[in-house]
Amino acid sequence: MSTTNRGRLKLMDMKEIEVIHIIHIAIENLQKTAQINGEWIHLQDAYLDGKLVLYINNKNIVFNAEIKKELRNHQLGQIEKMAEMYHPFIIVAERIFPKIKEHLRTQNIAYLEANGNVFFKQTNFHYFIETQKPIATKKEKINRAYTKTGLKVLFHFLTNKELINLPQRKIAEITNVAHGNIAYILQGLRENRFMVKINKNTFALNNKKELLEKWMVDYNDTLQPKLKVGRFRFADEKTFVHYRKIELDEKTWWGGEPAGDILTDYLQPGELTLYTTNTRIELMKRYKLIPDPNGDVRVFKAFWDTTEQQKQETVHPFLVYVDLMNTGDNRCYETAQMIWKKYLANEY
Repeated sequence: MSTTNRGRLKLMDMKEIEVIHIIHIAIENLQKTAQINGEWIHLQDAYLDGKLVLYINNKNIVFNAEIKKELRNHQLGQIEKMAEMYHPFIIVAERIFPKIKEHLRTQNIAYLEANGNVFFKQTNFHYFIETQKPIATKKEKINRAYTKTGLKVLFHFLTNKELINLPQRKIAEITNVAHGNIAYILQGLRENRFMVKINKNTFALNNKKELLEKWMVDYNDTLQPKLKVGRFRFADEKTFVHYRKIELDEKTWWGGEPAGDILTDYLQPGELTLYTTNTRIELMKRYKLIPDPNGDVRVFKAFWDTTEQQKQETVHPFLVYVDLMNTGDNRCYETAQMIWKKYLANEY
């Protein structure tokens, strides 16, 4: 295994150090599992991390490569775009979850895990190894900012920049979180340098785009599963197609794909997402919904202060963006980018 830095005179930043660490382990384990030697060429490219050269049977295959610590659903749309633009392309990650690997294989996108598991198809080569256990990672200290409760508060901070400077008791009241938790959440943000002091009495969020990315992952893993009301289908199947004709009450809002469609007129929903403060029974009666574990209507509890949103048809564009990115679907990814440019770019 070898690693090459071409034209590098400055010290590497933390991102580059992490890339080198991941690719070093991945190439080393690939040699052990498949007897394939490799070389990493680190590039100063705005879009790609570098090139991965694999030596197989006295031939070499040069992949354009992107490195991730952990590949997630919200990154799949970007990865698919990169695979189209930079063929042949490979994604290398410390860990890739099984469903994501399956998706990459269906899209014929090459990948390499740090443990040596690998998939790629070339004209004369087809490698698929799935025998190695994920590399153990250090368990991080629990940060109260990213617990279920913390994520609710962070959502309010990310969608209302003035909130962070209100008295803690007021923040607790607006976010419907116990007052004692607020200090821990603020401390957690300071520990990760996501909160900075502007002057004696004023604070602001820092690195908001990075914080948004973290919130998106943790929301998908930690908070959203706890908000699930269930899956349903409409008693009348035609209602799904004509969902825009449904008159939502002031306790229910579209999220995910239908909200993306409403905000952009670009996306035809494959499933419908609702957020609500109604009870399950109220929701079923009002919208003629039938519980169905395979239904195409997902319902979640609204977890934010809804007093300012009662007359809106969709949830906040921030949450629509997150829902769409977390699908991993390319069309949803494109819609999310449109929402980002129209509603969010100037805030983050």
